[in-house]
Order: sequence, then structure tokens, then C-alpha cells
Amino acid sequence: MAALATGGPAQQQQSALATTSFQRKVPDGGGGGGRGGRLAVLPGTRPSVRHGQLLLSSGVPSLDYVLGGGLAVGTLLLIEEDVYGIYSNLLFKHFLSEGIVCGHNLFVASDKEEPADILKELPSPLLNTAINEIEEEATAVKSKQDSQESMRIAWRYQNIPKLEVTQAACSKFGHYFDLSKTMAPELIQNIKWYGFPLLEEKALYPDIKSCNMACGYTRLLHSIQKVIHQQGFDGSTPQKKQRNILRIGIQSIGSVLWGDDICSTENPQNIHSLTKFMYALRGLLRTSLSACIITIPAHLIQNKAIMERVTNLSDTVVGLESFIGSERETNPLYKDYHGLIHIRQIPRLNSLSCDVSDTKDLAFRLKRKLFIIEQLHLPPDLSDTVSRTSKQDLAESAKLLSSGCTAMAIGKKHLDF
Repeated sequence: MAALATGGPAQQQQSALATTSFQRKVPDGGGGGGRGGRLAVLPGTRPSVRHGQLLLSSGVPSLDYVLGGGLAVGTLLLIEEDVYGIYSNLLFKHFLSEGIVCGHNLFVASDKEEPADILKELPSPLLNTAINEIEEEATAVKSKQDSQESMRIAWRYQNIPKLEVTQAACSKFGHYFDLSKTMAPELIQNIKWYGFPLLEEKALYPDIKSCNMACGYTRLLHSIQKVIHQQGFDGSTPQKKQRNILRIGIQSIGSVLWGDDICSTENPQNIHSLTKFMYALRGLLRTSLSACIITIPAHLIQNKAIMERVTNLSDTVVGLESFIGSERETNPLYKDYHGLIHIRQIPRLNSLSCDVSDTKDLAFRLKRKLFIIEQLHLPPDLSDTVSRTSKQDLAESAKLLSSGCTAMAIGKKHLDF
């Protein structure tokens, strides 16, 4: 009976292998949370289903949906600023606000404001009750519009997917923020943040010429590197304390206020200073538990070759095009939106193709208190507009639309619905 219960030595060895061969031993990453064969879960992150990389939210759930679920840890997000820098500043603040809510550490560098002043102006997170009310209202409005437009819209446009804030809400990843309120000081005091005030750096080094920004970028890079190595964000070396995520935010890099001349001349004196900084920063991010967002005034850079190099050295590139001061601000085709958003580049992480959604024509707007991204779609019925507008004005509107979102071919004199 004992032989039947235990078996021989060979059977016991096979039984032990069968029970242990599928047990996955994963290091705890220095945080002590890897016991039980599970990966250590960092606050405010989740693994990607597609490529297995650790993701964090950008602070705008609809932008996370467009980018394939969020921003991968160790990558760089480049934001091409709009003309007045209004909406790029909102994305910048949403990124930092999401880090405060998730308990991440922050590193802030700006050319216009002090890092402490930027943190005081961050939007306040919305409560769950307010989010539910907004989602219910958006669902009711959407169902009402769909019922009214189903009889008017052409059949070939009925199945076009619409990207709205309610689609990203089902994942429960990321938070919503109220742009009409600032974040409570108690939330900011609970996290660690590090600043690189450019104004103080200029005061400490008055002898350095303004055009020689190679040294300025080097000091910024050394400051980031010091925080990563000394505060436990270095992923290449074992850490004893609990690990966390470092969110790095650099505002308006390469602008005139930084002292760089790439925005004022086509042949700058230090043409490779910014690209060298981007190359070194990207390598530093790859070996650390950090993610970086950089805003850059792309419309002011005279030499387009510099902007192409900066784009190639970034992982994710998003361009913002505001309607403020342009003809599209008064165009009836764009009355529901405040600007266009262009996805320039998405990284290919552990795969041959990038994880991008099917939507290409995207627009953003401020919906009550939220900043959201939706798919750009034309009004279903323009009969009233056609009766009140001449054919020439309508043709110009069609050309503007085709140049912005490639929805129609240039040269048509009417909208084919």
C-alpha cells in the first residue's frame, strides 16, 4: 500500500518536476511584492496585453485609447505644441496630475514657470460620482443623436466607429480631471517631486553664453540622471526599497527662453545640441522605471531637419493643431471641436507593427470640464448650410477639411453625402 501511495524514486522525481515545471519564479524587483510567483505591481501601472510592456496613463483616458492602452514605462512622449501652447500645456498638466493621483514621483523642468508654480495649477481629480454623471449624460446624448441621425446619415457612414470618452472609461485605467478646479495642496504634499528651474540655473551660471546650450542640456541631463540613480529608479541595479515610477516633464524644450537658437535661425550655432540631449535621455529612460513627456514648439523651428531628428529620437509623437486664430475656428464643419490631433509616431514594442487604433482623423475639444479626444466626423445633414452658403464657400470648406484630415479629395465642389 505504501508503494502504491508514494511510488518509486523515478516516479517521485517525475511527480516533483510535474508540480514545479510550470511555477514561474519572478524576482520582486526590490519591492518585496514578488512572492507567490507573481509580478510586482507598481502603483498606477498595468501590463499591456499586446506586447507585455508595463503601461501608465497619460492623464487623458481617450489619448490612452488612441495610443494602444497608455504610455510604456521607459519611453518618451513628444508633444508638438499648438501655436499658442494652450492645449499642449493641458496635456502636460494632465500627465503630472495623473502621477500625483497614482503616487508617482515627479521631475519638472520648465522654461517659463517655476516647477512649484506649475504644481499649484494642476487640475483637480474628479470624483467617481461626477464621472458617473458625465458618462450617463454622454451616453444619453449619444443614443439620442444616433436615433435622430440614423435616418439622415448615408448608409456607408453609419458603421464608422466613434472615439469618445465613454469608450476609455470601461477599462478603469487612468483618471479624469476637472479643469475648473486646482488640485488640493494635501495631495501634492504626499508625493516627492524634483524641479529644474531654468531661471535659477541661468542665475547660477551667468558667464555662459545664451547660444551655447550644450552645457544647459548637459546640466538638465545630469540632474535627471542624479534623481534616477540616487532615488531608486534605476532598473539596471538592484534596489532595496520599494520601487516607484518617476514621471519626467520637460516643457517647451528648444524654445527661445531656453537660450537655444533653433527657433530663430535656420542655421543655429549648436545644431546638434538638442539631438544629442534627446539621444542621451532616451537611453537613460530605457534602463529606468520612468516615463517622460516633452513639449516642443515645432512650428517655430526653422530647420526642418532638426525636427525630423527629434521625431526619430522620440518613441511617441503627437501633434496638436488648434483652431484659434484660423479659418477653421468659424467654419461650420468644425463647430463642435477646438482643434485636430495628429498621431505622428507610435513605438513598436516587442512586435513588428505598432499598436494603433483604426481611427485616423482625430479632433479634441473641451467638453464641460474635460479634455477629450474624439474621432472627427462631419455633420450628417448639411442641407441648411447648403441653402445659406454659396457653392464657392462650401468648396473652400471641403478643401480645408481634406487638407486637415484627408477625408476627401481636393478639387470636389460639393460634399458627397
